[in-house]
Amino acid sequence: MTQRALGFFLVVFEFMVLLSLCSSEELLPKISPDTSPRPFLPFIAPSPMVPFINTTLPKLSGLCSLNFTASEGLIQTTSHNCWTVFAPLLANVMCCPQLDATLTILLGKASKETGLLALNRTQSKHCLLDLEKILVGKGASSQLRSICSLYSSNLTASSCPVIDVDEFESNVDTSKLLLACEKVDPVKECCEQACQNAIVDAATNITLKASEPLTDNSVRISDCKNVVHRWLATKLEPSQAKETLRGLANCKINRVCPLVFPDMRDISGNCSNGLSNQTGCCSAMESYVSHLQKQALITNLQALDCATSLGTKLQKLNITKNVFNVCQISLKDFSLQVGSQESGCLLPSLPSDAIFDQDSGISFTCDLNDNIAAPWPSSSSASLSPASNCEKPVRMPALPAAASSQPGLYNEGVTRFVIFVLSVVLVILLLS
Repeated sequence: MTQRALGFFLVVFEFMVLLSLCSSEELLPKISPDTSPRPFLPFIAPSPMVPFINTTLPKLSGLCSLNFTASEGLIQTTSHNCWTVFAPLLANVMCCPQLDATLTILLGKASKETGLLALNRTQSKHCLLDLEKILVGKGASSQLRSICSLYSSNLTASSCPVIDVDEFESNVDTSKLLLACEKVDPVKECCEQACQNAIVDAATNITLKASEPLTDNSVRISDCKNVVHRWLATKLEPSQAKETLRGLANCKINRVCPLVFPDMRDISGNCSNGLSNQTGCCSAMESYVSHLQKQALITNLQALDCATSLGTKLQKLNITKNVFNVCQISLKDFSLQVGSQESGCLLPSLPSDAIFDQDSGISFTCDLNDNIAAPWPSSSSASLSPASNCEKPVRMPALPAAASSQPGLYNEGVTRFVIFVLSVVLVILLLS
């Protein structure tokens, strides 16, 4: 397949757009009721052309065995993907998967020295705090724990009974595991699941070493899968390990719509009775979708999942007419709008990273799929499980093995939006 032309458009988030995002509860960090609000202290913000970075070197605990210096590139990428203002918006697709991959690779590298694929509880607390300080010092959000549901226990063995490298290798068919996972095709893997199945087999084998059974063994298998990921990270080059881990994460990411669907009472009241009130129905639909799109930036395949989920929910409310078609709802309407309403930002379904430039700021790639109408679920497609990404009814760009050559399905252009962080004042508005 020929590579799509990349165009570069500079899109500056308007001040009022960011203020409107601030009002969205989904984007605000959770603050306990007893926390006193911090006062707003006016100061001179840096130039909008140069994003603010806290260049202060953090004071680390000195009690963490992880070698952060050796993984500088990974940590830098993580800080970009989890940039202060955009971390909540990119959490599901970029920030949290990259943070998880970085921790996995750090733990894998450490095992070469310690012989252990997990930290104890005390060390895990120090290491997580140290990594958090380093990331914040590089411009990442200070709310990563809540944004990514990250706990110090994520660095331990949790319920997995095997963390010793020698014991792991004596209980797992490591040749089979490496063969399946050393070269992962990010498109084929999500359908064929060769590496994922090998990881589950390895995790299942080491759960058998547990002396005490759990009521739900799936929890232990999940914990042991994390240990398997760390072992894989010891056998792959860091860049290859990152590519593999992000690819595996994306298979899971693209299976599910990450948006929260609020009450649909207004749509139900205006779109029922055979769509007798088309104007009222479309007004209700536009209002509802505009709320959805403020929640996050999502991938093109996630948008397809979200359209299917919303359409199915509407059908359960006895709305039988294709309101997506009537009201001209497209896939880009399910993701956060960047700039004008003509530029819907759907992130690629393949793993991607944000890029930082000292002069222009943070940028990330968007597919301009403005011409893809949101498909109204048929009785057969509505019955498909969310994991059926290999059977999607609409062919999407950024899927090299499945890209459609049919004209008119989508815009071929893939645009890189360069987003300027306007000032520290806006950062404080989002995080305070």
